[in-house]
Amino acid sequence: MSKFYEKVAYRDTEEDIQSQKSVDKWIFGLLLIVIGFVPLIVMASVVEVQSPMITNVSALTGGTKGDLFTHYKALAVLVITILAGIMFLAKILFMNGEIRKTKLNYAIGAFAVAIVLSTIISPNISIALHGQYNRTDGAISWLCYLALFFIAMNIDYPKKVLNYVLYSLYPFVVINLFIITMNFYGNDLLQKAAIKKIVIAFLPAGANIGEDSILVGTLNQWNYMSGMFAIMTVMFLTAAILEKNIGQGIGHLIVALMSVAVVLMSISTSGFLIVFLMMIVIFFVAFKAEKRKRSFAIIAVFLIASVPVFHILASHNARVWHETFELITKTNPYNESSIDAGNFEYNFVSGFISKAYANEKLFELPNLPEASMSAGSGRVYIWSKTIDLFKERPIFGYGLDTFMYNFPHYNIDSRAGLQSEHIITDKPHSIYISWLYSAGIFGFISIMAIVIIIIFKAMNLAIKGNLSSIWIFSIAWVAYLMQGLFNDSIPGITAPMWVVAGILVAQTLKYKEQIYGRNS
Repeated sequence: MSKFYEKVAYRDTEEDIQSQKSVDKWIFGLLLIVIGFVPLIVMASVVEVQSPMITNVSALTGGTKGDLFTHYKALAVLVITILAGIMFLAKILFMNGEIRKTKLNYAIGAFAVAIVLSTIISPNISIALHGQYNRTDGAISWLCYLALFFIAMNIDYPKKVLNYVLYSLYPFVVINLFIITMNFYGNDLLQKAAIKKIVIAFLPAGANIGEDSILVGTLNQWNYMSGMFAIMTVMFLTAAILEKNIGQGIGHLIVALMSVAVVLMSISTSGFLIVFLMMIVIFFVAFKAEKRKRSFAIIAVFLIASVPVFHILASHNARVWHETFELITKTNPYNESSIDAGNFEYNFVSGFISKAYANEKLFELPNLPEASMSAGSGRVYIWSKTIDLFKERPIFGYGLDTFMYNFPHYNIDSRAGLQSEHIITDKPHSIYISWLYSAGIFGFISIMAIVIIIIFKAMNLAIKGNLSSIWIFSIAWVAYLMQGLFNDSIPGITAPMWVVAGILVAQTLKYKEQIYGRNS
């Protein structure tokens, strides 16, 4: 009789394992959609915004607002999170699934609590919940990012998980290269009737896109394009130098070249700086690679092939040089007259009245700060003011994505930091400053614990074990964190990269268990 029960138990265990594999397969498919498809969504939406402020400033008032880049991305992330969450819970509750034991679980829980508390006590609770209408990066989105990260680190993946992730991003790179190239050469796709018809498909009757709207890519604007494609560049270049199959390696190399072209056409210093700094790590990876000579040869091909790409683009628009190598040398060998001011992150009015004349000789204007830009295209000024805000609510902050409604606009000293006192600052231009402002010190410590644990565990294993997938995912994650020094969070970047981070953790724990044992 005991033998019968042993057979039944064995059969049930086998059934659970098969069920777990099936569920993991479906969840992985959903995660690939977040990585490869969600960043491509560009659909116009109209939402009714209830502003927490009474003002006549158009950027801060409520009413009907339009968005092209984030509403449907965030909606897709929410739907996928719910579907993946239901499957994951079914796996845990009914299929004898397990949650991996790691210190990350505590940090994730702590940050989730910080998000909830910062939202509840936020002075702008509805904004903190949903986020700004044109960013959609509030508490709901961030809880989705965390949930996807947690799910991703607790499922098993096929052996070719790296290839699946990389290939899922091929369309994203190719499509954005086409879009930004068209824009770079003055043929904005949003002005094409066919593209416009697709983009406005879900708009209500009578609504339309403004004539001044442009399409630089499937992400919100230049800085985001630059940051995201810096990640793509270093990730695919690392994949190219570590890929054993020469055909696949060449494919990754071509995508890396496409990505760096997008970085250059994005006319933003941050992306170029990230690629430049990450090349140090990539050289180290090549040095550690099994086929060292081939790895360095691929890097050489990448650098040599990038030269004509750079020359062609800089010849068309000298700001390509201005936002890249002018960091090293102040001279610009390309035609300065070709600089397109329309691509600047800020479009300031450069003329200010410096003198006034009146009949009364005793009448004098007050001394105003000289119009100038602080370091980092005004970021240093913004960060200093944000730290002042943090000091007023240091424990749990103001709530996610509420920055625009609490930042001190129209300060006279903004002339010395942003060139004008009439600039509306809607974001802190750094995910780290944003975390501190939004979730306070409790939330900041929690999420920094997540970041540090991931980097430490993954890079430690990458160096000791020299595993290709760990190297590639780690470099992508580090590049994301680096671009976050200068960029803000948006669904099209944050959701995919936190899923990648979850896959990285899952792979790290798996390989660590295989190498050092379960109890390591």
